[in-house]
Amino acid sequence: MDTKPLRLFLTLADTLHFGRTSAMCHVSPSTLSRTIQQLEEELGVPLFYRDNRSVTLTREGRRFQEYARDTLMRWDTLRHALQEDRRVLQGALSLYCSVTASYSFLYDILSSFRHQYPRIELKLHTGDPAWAVQRIQQGEEDIAIGARPDHLPGGIAFRPIARSPLLFIAPAGQSQLADRLGGEARDSAWQDVPMILSEEGLARERVDRWFRQLGVKPHIYAQVGGNEAIVSMVSLGFGVGIVPRIVLDNSPLASRIRVLDVQPALAPYEVGLFTQERRREEPLIQAFWSQLPDKQA
Repeated sequence: MDTKPLRLFLTLADTLHFGRTSAMCHVSPSTLSRTIQQLEEELGVPLFYRDNRSVTLTREGRRFQEYARDTLMRWDTLRHALQEDRRVLQGALSLYCSVTASYSFLYDILSSFRHQYPRIELKLHTGDPAWAVQRIQQGEEDIAIGARPDHLPGGIAFRPIARSPLLFIAPAGQSQLADRLGGEARDSAWQDVPMILSEEGLARERVDRWFRQLGVKPHIYAQVGGNEAIVSMVSLGFGVGIVPRIVLDNSPLASRIRVLDVQPALAPYEVGLFTQERRREEPLIQAFWSQLPDKQA
């Protein structure tokens, strides 16, 4: 069974760029265009709208995207089941996590995984951890690392890796600000403090709730995608931020940051792996999932 046309289609549907897809899949632009044209001819419908400036999926293209994902998933599952007696796992796993998680957690997990399953290809995508669950729900990734939301969506499996406190941080040189904001929170102390917050995600939800309970509308100086950028902006003196301790501990700017002893403290993060519940028994996902100690199941 030649699955290459489906894989080329899915990559193009993800990037919406013929040049990037050709480079990622190691095929010539003409081969890619010819493959897409052949699929469209066999189906009798256009899969993409394309002009000189943009590429977008048609309605039929979105339906075919679901079919292609499901077909490849079933094919890989069947192929691995037939190879089970030989204990040979091969294929590709798509992983999503933040930059911090990529060197905080993945090194230990992948060191063992790559030794046990050398024929499994890993595709790592990094970005804002707030998107981890969404990318799993939409089928864009096989596994993601992120913070467990207060309400885990149905159909999503989660396996914890670690817990990380959420910290209020300020520039290291502003001791007066630290003295003013430290201890039991007072609404008068926080009224005009410039805040650097995540655009979305668990940390943003918890700090918004914290300010509501304090009875203060925060003065938001900047909204940032990704915790690493918050540390950078705080270190430059732009305001006070909230980040998980694991991000601060791994930041090259940690020495320029002061952790504020603010009470009440924010509830800690629970960081772990996400995947679709219905895919938990797929051989590749099961192999990766099993890298975590049983006590974390």
